[in-house]
Amino acid sequence: MRHANVLITDVDNTLFDWVKIWHSSFSAMLDELVLKSGISKADLISEIKLIHQRHGTSEYAFLIEEIPSLKRELSGEEILEKYDSAIYMYRKLRKANLKLYPGVLETLTFVKARGTRIIAFTESMAYYTSYRLKKLGLDGIIDVLYSPEDHDLPENISSKQKLSLSSNASQLEKTKHLYTPRDARKPDSEILKKIICDAGSDPESAVYVGDSLMKDVVMAQQARAIDVYAEYGTAHERQEYELLRKVTHWTEQDVEREKTLRRESVEPSFVLRSAFSELLEFFEFHPLEG
Repeated sequence: MRHANVLITDVDNTLFDWVKIWHSSFSAMLDELVLKSGISKADLISEIKLIHQRHGTSEYAFLIEEIPSLKRELSGEEILEKYDSAIYMYRKLRKANLKLYPGVLETLTFVKARGTRIIAFTESMAYYTSYRLKKLGLDGIIDVLYSPEDHDLPENISSKQKLSLSSNASQLEKTKHLYTPRDARKPDSEILKKIICDAGSDPESAVYVGDSLMKDVVMAQQARAIDVYAEYGTAHERQEYELLRKVTHWTEQDVEREKTLRRESVEPSFVLRSAFSELLEFFEFHPLEG
């Protein structure tokens, strides 16, 4: 078995099924907007994509208020009132589907008990990432979280919305939260090298696990870390992924690259086929000295 003293993990589709969470909540919200507004789904999708690209995220907290077709007839507060059922459906489905993959909590708890440093590294922005980790009981089990900062707040945001966003419900209390450069995107091996260096380890002793061959495995290999492919989390061939492609903040080049990438393009060193817990079959985790 390989020895390791640092475990660095991707978050979305590695620790939990982000695509399921996103698709269930977003599609329910979208259906409700179509029903209440009378605007076609295709028109809403094209407008939403531009908003997501403008803000660099597919989880923009002020999406409904910025949809041009809705803004033509109502102001921001009026939009929220008229389409409160869409917001309700989004939150209801998000809560219902926010669950760790089987074995994730037990595996991270075991690794933590071995004295191994656990680090999360994600491209998802700070607010929703920290909210999910806290709700999933990972605050404190993960030692450090690296993520981009949040998008800028709109100038006309209400005091009620500001209060909601600053709520302690989304703030990590035990996990240290550090920010990656705002324009950084995986695969960025320099950021991963810095994360490993900051932890006080070296690439040969650091395990990095993620669900994307293009982003996670390639990045780990370029950084000379121990790369692990979470095959169970692969989502780009699932039906739900098609809606994400239509409204994503990714560029067209990113979408095409994700579509065409196949297993033979990148050869991972280790593969978790069914569960995150398979890590324990490959690695013996140890404390990080010092």
